[in-house]
Amino acid sequence: MTDVAPLGELTVAGLDRETAITIGVFDGVHRGHLYLLGLLRERAAARGLAAGVITLHPHPALVFNPQAGIAYLSSLEERVRLLRQSGVDFVLPLTFTPEVARLSAAGFIAELCERLRMCLLLVGPDFALGRGRQGNAAALSTIGKTMGFDVGSLTPLADNGLVVSSSAIRASLEAGDIDTVNRLLGRPFSLGGPVVRGVERGRILGFPTANVAIGSGLALPPFGVYVTHASVDGAGYASVTNIGRRPTFDDGERTVEVHIMDFERDLYGKEVRVDVLKRLRGEVRFDGAEALSEQIRKDVAAARRYFEAGAC
Repeated sequence: MTDVAPLGELTVAGLDRETAITIGVFDGVHRGHLYLLGLLRERAAARGLAAGVITLHPHPALVFNPQAGIAYLSSLEERVRLLRQSGVDFVLPLTFTPEVARLSAAGFIAELCERLRMCLLLVGPDFALGRGRQGNAAALSTIGKTMGFDVGSLTPLADNGLVVSSSAIRASLEAGDIDTVNRLLGRPFSLGGPVVRGVERGRILGFPTANVAIGSGLALPPFGVYVTHASVDGAGYASVTNIGRRPTFDDGERTVEVHIMDFERDLYGKEVRVDVLKRLRGEVRFDGAEALSEQIRKDVAAARRYFEAGAC
């Protein structure tokens, strides 16, 4: 078997200068990632380099173990958008396949030097690439002396003693600690997708909802009711979102239902994104439609108080 990198996706049209590169999954594009990207831009600018990001998808852990159970904080499309928004010069998604996983660190890096004219590689804490994770920061520095690029390595960013990482955010999200999730992300955790037809029970209850189809493999907070901020066609609205299985009616299917306050338009087929701001309560099975409707009325009132207090 020859050690030729299957990295044909790593091309940049019109690349007219050498580059500074960082590599990783960057799931969620959280504050730790933004700290790394900010330093990448600074160091690239100081040397007249183009700053670029290689984002791996799917998550390498899922390639090595499909049962790893990792849920993404953001879709690949959202991740690329956020990475581009950070101000880097280019973002390159790389499909992480078993063939990529088998590459040696030197083979992988040689392709970056040839394809992207890389002369600076900036990596985060505990970074390693190549077969058997042989390419840690020390090994890459040695390779760099031969291939003509420099390596920089960062210490982790911490928040009140907690390392800002995708895994820490997933753990906080699973626990329903939305405040910590949003603090580590540096922005509200969000969910989005097209509005699809549901059973339209919310309209009957007096609180019409948009049934938002969330892509598979994406992380969700625990089932329950949340204060959210909904975006539709570029405009923002106060909203309440229920995530769960509608146990009062024994529906069983997981749904994300958004009630946009003081909103009457038809949303079917439109893209709706909600920022999750606060957890109001867990999922509860009520005795019937009347009891559920009364609780929804209380949830909406609580959400209105949240927005009126300027907490968002």
